[in-house]
Amino acid sequence: MLKKFISYYKPHKKLFIADMVASLLISAIGMVYPIITNLMLNTLIPEKKYNLIIVAGLGVLTLYVIRMLLRYFVQYYGHLIGTRMQAQMRRDMFKHLQSLPYSYFDKNETGQILSRITSDLFDVAELAHHGPENLIVSSITVIGSFIYLCTLNIPLTLIIFVCVPFLIIISSYFRKRMREAFKERRVTTAGINAATESSITGIRVTKAFANNEKEFEKFDKNNNLFVKACHKSYKAMGQYHSASTFVTDVFNVVIIIAGGLFLYADKISFGDYSTFIVSVNLFINPVTQLIGFMEQYQNGVSGFSRFIEIMEEEPEKENDGAQEIKNVNGEISFKNVSFSYKTEESEVLNNVSLDIKQGEKFALVGHSGGGKTTMCHLIPNFYKVDSGEITVDGMNVNDITFESLRKNIGIVQQDVFLFSGTVRENIMYGRLDASEEEMIEAAKRANIHDFVMTLEKGYDTEIGERGVRLSGGQKQRLSIARVFLKNPAILILDEATSALDNTTEILIQAALDELCKGRTTIVVAHRLSTIRTADTIAVVDSGKIKEIGTHDELIAKEGIYKDLYSLQFRQ
Repeated sequence: MLKKFISYYKPHKKLFIADMVASLLISAIGMVYPIITNLMLNTLIPEKKYNLIIVAGLGVLTLYVIRMLLRYFVQYYGHLIGTRMQAQMRRDMFKHLQSLPYSYFDKNETGQILSRITSDLFDVAELAHHGPENLIVSSITVIGSFIYLCTLNIPLTLIIFVCVPFLIIISSYFRKRMREAFKERRVTTAGINAATESSITGIRVTKAFANNEKEFEKFDKNNNLFVKACHKSYKAMGQYHSASTFVTDVFNVVIIIAGGLFLYADKISFGDYSTFIVSVNLFINPVTQLIGFMEQYQNGVSGFSRFIEIMEEEPEKENDGAQEIKNVNGEISFKNVSFSYKTEESEVLNNVSLDIKQGEKFALVGHSGGGKTTMCHLIPNFYKVDSGEITVDGMNVNDITFESLRKNIGIVQQDVFLFSGTVRENIMYGRLDASEEEMIEAAKRANIHDFVMTLEKGYDTEIGERGVRLSGGQKQRLSIARVFLKNPAILILDEATSALDNTTEILIQAALDELCKGRTTIVVAHRLSTIRTADTIAVVDSGKIKEIGTHDELIAKEGIYKDLYSLQFRQ
């Protein structure tokens, strides 16, 4: 993990070195004051060299001006390094998230992922900036100040240094507690983010059902878990700080007692003793910084470990030698396919076999949960089958590159997802390199162009989060325009009209009929009236193909399809 963390410094190596040099100079300048103090007390004042006193004072002032400029450099460019590293980590995480399989997002909530990509990486950036500075510079300063104190009085310095092992023991004891507590706090923070994201996204449903109190209860539960985790982490932090600060306070007590005895016994001069009191802060301050570094280290490491957890998730992998599929005809075959989601014990599909011909309209019907949508998700290779194979134009989907396979498959779902942005951006998502004319033609074929022209900014109109400013039918037609622009050889319609009223359904069905022309189309439908004209209808029940044939053939069989049809049209 450390090697991975250090790798993010490489692009900023020169700036990082400059930052470290500036930090070291700041520490070196800090040692000038006690040296000048000792010179004045032991030499300049007793010898009444007033001119040199003024010169020494002005020299110190000049160095302090330089230190001010160096501190500006460290604060500005140091934080800039951390921010750039954070941005690179965020880019890497986002890119990796894009490569993860569907199954990862089945198991992880959006809010938790957002917490890792925002607040966790912020703490990592703080560690990236302050960590080396506090660890390296403070360590060097401790050594340098120890050597300088020894030049004043070795026995007194050694007495003070005896306190350091106690500080190390305390740090080691509480470090593990802090790490575990801060990691738990991050988990609860992610829980709050997930609950909040879910509640805000579904605010319209909440208001429609007047369930504000229920959502508050859910949020408050996660909020209370966060408070408990904070209690635990702050307790560990408080124990750590109070104990370690007590040890540093003992330093001053030791100086007063031991230094006083040494002065009484003429083992140290008054000037050296006075300088020692001033100089000991050179030793205590970096030690205190190292204590602060431990807290920052725990925050940063727990954040980086959560970053690594995502980065170590296995991405979607193509088979070695996977090839692009070109000039797709759209012939699809399921050959003894069995599949189960890893989170479930029972099989969703059990030994399914069927053939879909080029240009055929193939319908999947059956009770909810039977496996229809799962079959649609397996064709673009969103999930890997447990056994058997799925082929497109005779090629196993596992032997086809993801990009070339999915570019040839268009999906229109019941739950339309539109991105925040404009009408234009959402249609162009179907094919990013399409021309303006092609986009408008796609909108016309989806029966959405006339509506767009009534908007104040036309295709540049913002549609709001997930298309909230559009009606259900308008969103559906926008998604159809997107697929028209993509122009795939295979089309999957997954309950595309089931959430619409009859009038809107008729309008959209006309657009879908236009979309289906010349393509292999797989239709998942509960409204059996929409698939009566399908070339082939398969009844999926409990993960198996129970019946297959045309509408008339299945009615004649008087089986499951006949029962479903009769139930729907019993009135």
